[in-house]
Amino acid sequence: MDYRQRIIEEAAHLFRTYGIKTVTMDMLATRMSISKRTIYEVFKDKDELLRGVIASMIIKQKELMEKILGESENVIEAIFKMLDLMSSHFRNMSPAFLLDMKRYHNKVLSKAGEADELPYYSDNSEILLRGIREGLFREDIDISITNKCLVEVTRLGNDMDINSPDSMMNEDMIRNIYINYLRGISTLKGLELISFYVNR
Repeated sequence: MDYRQRIIEEAAHLFRTYGIKTVTMDMLATRMSISKRTIYEVFKDKDELLRGVIASMIIKQKELMEKILGESENVIEAIFKMLDLMSSHFRNMSPAFLLDMKRYHNKVLSKAGEADELPYYSDNSEILLRGIREGLFREDIDISITNKCLVEVTRLGNDMDINSPDSMMNEDMIRNIYINYLRGISTLKGLELISFYVNR
């Protein structure tokens, strides 16, 4: 593993644990037992490092989602596995990370969001088409509109104020909205599978 990837992985761990503002290049260098100069030879500043971290997260997330889709018996099972994975990731992420992204690094967040590159904001078209082929989603749904709606439901979680008294409910609320939207586009066969995975 080269220095760039090592730096990205350690920075990602520190950002997720302590937030972005708290983590300094000195702290990162100390944790890695390298000089701060070595970090600055690879990344000119914290924003560039953060962009590297987000890009790495995107690649890993896409690989994991492709693996889930490949290993699942049907698309409904895959979606529930992805929802579980998303919940696990957000539970293990310090609230300070997302708060710092919004407060101090919003340009980085906005750029990735506009390109639909943030984890979980990806194109759902293939998932929807697979669901139709498997007889789980209705054939009359508009793929483009449905895809946009699913992306916006996921994005809703990021737009909420994590300091609000209801912040602990965000995860359950987004999950319920997403599942109920799926019910609206599902066939009877799809509805049966959704009920099965909800009641597991």
